Amino acid sequence: MSKRPTYIPKGVDIAAGWSWRIVVIAIAGALGIWLLQFFSEVTVPVAVAVLLSALSIGAVNWLDRHRVPRLLATFLMVGAILLVLFGLLTLVGQQVVTQVDSLKASVVQGITQVQDWFRNGPLHLSDAQAQAWIDEAKAAISSSDTSVVTRVAEFGLQISHLLAGFFITLFATFFFLYEGDRIWSWIVVLFPSSARDKINSSGQTAWHSLTAFVRATMVVALTNGLGVAIAASVLGVPSVFAIGALVFLGSFIPIIGALIAGSVAVLVALVAQGPWVALFMMLSVFAVQQFESHVLQPFLMGKFVALHPLAIIIAIAAGVVVSGVVGALVAVPLAACFNGVVRHLAAEAREFQAQPEDVGSTSGSA
Repeated sequence: MSKRPTYIPKGVDIAAGWSWRIVVIAIAGALGIWLLQFFSEVTVPVAVAVLLSALSIGAVNWLDRHRVPRLLATFLMVGAILLVLFGLLTLVGQQVVTQVDSLKASVVQGITQVQDWFRNGPLHLSDAQAQAWIDEAKAAISSSDTSVVTRVAEFGLQISHLLAGFFITLFATFFFLYEGDRIWSWIVVLFPSSARDKINSSGQTAWHSLTAFVRATMVVALTNGLGVAIAASVLGVPSVFAIGALVFLGSFIPIIGALIAGSVAVLVALVAQGPWVALFMMLSVFAVQQFESHVLQPFLMGKFVALHPLAIIIAIAAGVVVSGVVGALVAVPLAACFNGVVRHLAAEAREFQAQPEDVGSTSGSA
């Protein structure tokens, strides 16, 4: 007696085929993320170097076209990056150090005002309920915090890794700018010959998307930093340059970065100048954010790197889950590159599908 074959519905067969492929892709993706995290002391500096290269490659190419030797142009650009970086850190650090004592005094005074509000305001809290944590906060701010020593010691254990990452970023940026085309050609050769054309065109598209995105983000970050710094200066908020620099750096994380950095400006205004100035500072930050969202982003990003706000939020959230602040920094550029590559491959597929129809219609008309 022969055994009858088991009938599997076509839909189940298709779903099973997709399922095991999705599982394989998920496992490969998880393995790739684990490897990136395991080698984070190398991958993170290289990722930062790629972003810096995308930002400055246009200047190097411009100098090269104007008969400046590419080696010299690369040295000049890397030197300019270092000058801006260390100059920014020096100015911010100097301003913070010179004004930290006044900020401490303002914070202590603000805590005293809050304590008075607890006593005489609508809450009518007793001294026993409010005094304990307020005294602790005063002591933590006005006295020397011993936990700083522990944190400095922990930082000292990681200083070698930070220095190594800095030099990896420096040298990687130099070679990406100097001979990035040769490095990319070597990577393309690693793939099978039948796939090299698509790999090369996809990589070029991703690079153009990344450079456009980083440059647009640079302009947006400068605008945010200057706008918030000018508002802080007009309102008399201290540490204007430090606030502007913080907003500038935070703007490289779209949507949430500048908002978080702007909240720091509001907090400094609240501590130093009181609630009314903090309210106007918050309105100023909100106005700058609205100008960025409705004017700068649509105008600068354009359709080539256009990403839906929902896609940006999901990318940032996924980046934070995978790798914290670094993940949030690189998530949106990766999404922009992926978006550009998908559009490029989809356009190629449409052209390929249209070719037989064109040939058939031409032969029929002949």
